[in-house]
Amino acid sequence: MQDEELALQAVSDAQRILEEYLKPQPRNNERALLDQLVEVLDRPSLIVAVGRMHHR
Repeated sequence: MQDEELALQAVSDAQRILEEYLKPQPRNNERALLDQLVEVLDRPSLIVAVGRMHHR
């Protein structure tokens, strides 16, 4: 997968998680949603891809 595709996929995944968080409902799973968000944004392949994009 290209760097840009990895970044776009991560943004899409993060948006989905944030949409879930922003739904009007009792919040008893905040930690799980935060963990999911960190998992998406801390993917080693994403970190490397973003680093390469910054150095272009």
